[in-house]
Formats: sequence, C-alpha cells, structure tokens
Amino acid sequence: MELLDILKIAAAVLALAVAIIGHEIMHGWVAYMYKDTTAKNAGRLTINPLSHVDLVGTIIVPASMYFLPMLMGADSGFLFGWAKPVPINTATVIRHGGYNAAMQVDLAGIVYNFTMAAFASIAIVAMSQPTNTDSLMYIFAYMFVFQLLVINVVLGVFNLLPIPQFDGAHFLMHLALKYKINEIAEFFYKNERYGIIIVLVILMTPIKDYVLFLPVRTILGLLLS
Repeated sequence: MELLDILKIAAAVLALAVAIIGHEIMHGWVAYMYKDTTAKNAGRLTINPLSHVDLVGTIIVPASMYFLPMLMGADSGFLFGWAKPVPINTATVIRHGGYNAAMQVDLAGIVYNFTMAAFASIAIVAMSQPTNTDSLMYIFAYMFVFQLLVINVVLGVFNLLPIPQFDGAHFLMHLALKYKINEIAEFFYKNERYGIIIVLVILMTPIKDYVLFLPVRTILGLLLS
C-alpha cells in the first residue's frame, strides 16, 4: 500500500468520525436545550470517539463498504457508518417543548451534517487541487476536506430517508403524533427492529444508486458549482 493510499484512508476515517460523532452529539445537545439531561448524564456530549463507537455502525459497516470492493478487484468503496445513538428521553423533550422540540432533536444531526458539508464545499473551492510538489500535510488536508464533504452529504441524505429507527422516520413519527395521525407513528414504532436490515439491503443492492447516490450527486453538484 502506497503512502497516498494510507493518507486517503486516514483522511476518510477522520472525516467519518467528525461526521458521525458530531451528528450524535447534536441530537443530545438539542435535547439538553429542552431540559433532557440523559445524554449529558451518560457522558455522551463529548468528542471522545470511544464514547460513541458502535461495533456494527462504526467499524464493521464502514470497513466492509470501503474494503470489499478492493478485494473484488474494484476501486475502493465509500465510507458510510453511524455512531452509537445518543440516549434521549423524548418524553422530557416533548414536555418542555412539544412535538416541535422532538422534531428539532430528530433533525439536529442532519442539519449538522449538511452544515459541515457546506463549510467543506467552501474550503474545497478555496483550495487548489494538490500537485506532486505540494507537502504531504496539504495533500492530507485536501483529502480530509473532500471526504468531509462527501461523507456528510451521504449521511445527511441517508438520515432523511424514512427508515425505521433513523432520523427521517423519527421526524415523521413525531409529525404524525403532532397531528394525531397515530397509524403512521405506530407503523414506524412497530417496525424499528427492521431498520438495520433495511439499511443493509439498501447499501448492498442497486437500490442505493437511486435512493442514495442520485440525491448525493445532485447535492454535491450544487455545493461545488
């Protein structure tokens, strides 16, 4: 493995950590604004990555998505994953801010991801494409910012999908409860255990080209235009 390959992997891992850890912290931070101290008491409002590692979402899925294509003779894949969900006491949030507060908690991570992507796109536009004469530090910085842009857009788009147990479904569930459409909320609640299965099916099949990569490419094009 060449040095540039090692730098690329390191940049991608660091960008993934920034994206998924910040995503989860934002859920807990917004909930804390509505008097829910669950995440804080659990020590999850911290940037310490060890507090957020999830065996499947932080290690197994990202490694599989990145290295399996290489083992099959293709280019390296993309990094995708998630951190251990921050504990939220939704009842406390709703008691102090209603369902609108709960929906703010649901969308907090997504807003963080798209905000980070916007800043990364500005940095990419401002930076010139690295050349062989540039320092390794500059090359690494460019790789990191580029990966930060792509990974945050991927995470933002994916979490908008109405997959049970993920942010988009939680938002729709609380929106339905706000307007007393209990059937929709009950559907998402009852099917939460299937969320991870749906995620893996999407990631491992051509479905991802339509529900994930198409909107990701569109957003990246807009951010870099």
